[in-house]
Amino acid sequence: MSEAIVFERSSALRTALRLEIITLVWMAIEAAVALAAGIIARSLLLVAFGIDSAIELASAVVVFRRFQIELHEKFVGNQEDAKGIERKTARIAGYLLLLLSAYVLLQAVFGLVTRHAAETSPLGIAVAIIAAIGMPLLAQAKLRVANRIESRSLRADAMETLACGYLAWVLLIGLGLNAITHWWWIDSVAALAIVPLLIREGWESGRSEAA
Repeated sequence: MSEAIVFERSSALRTALRLEIITLVWMAIEAAVALAAGIIARSLLLVAFGIDSAIELASAVVVFRRFQIELHEKFVGNQEDAKGIERKTARIAGYLLLLLSAYVLLQAVFGLVTRHAAETSPLGIAVAIIAAIGMPLLAQAKLRVANRIESRSLRADAMETLACGYLAWVLLIGLGLNAITHWWWIDSVAALAIVPLLIREGWESGRSEAA
């Protein structure tokens, strides 16, 4: 591998690490605040959002460690070692994505069966607004880097970040529509729409043989 390619990959890896650090910090805050707000408000939707954030935090830890190993343990120019790390990390990220899809599915079905309506919490809404705006932007940045370094694990992590933003919009729209129309089912039905995407991305990452 030429020095120019190694330098370009090293630069992309550093960008990936910075993006994962942002993810780690935010997901830790988001999980703690959403869970606390959900418990205080007795909101199933907020508690689900908090658990979703915790799952995404676990994924970010795994992906961060994957790029840290390649960058700092001199695997940048060793494609065989880098591919081995990537495959293992992609599988873990994929399994976490499948876990997330299963959780979203169960919560949505539970909400429909129990006719659970979304409840409100000023603190929870504030977190959801930030996530709804910031997470899609962060996900797009991750996808760009993932394409540069052909990383399926980073792509899976980006899809989880995108899912967080989507679920934040689901939370906000669900609360708004519920307040206006009293359609108790709206948040659960909207959450179901993202499950196929999560399953597809998780399955592809879990069986990844990509570099």
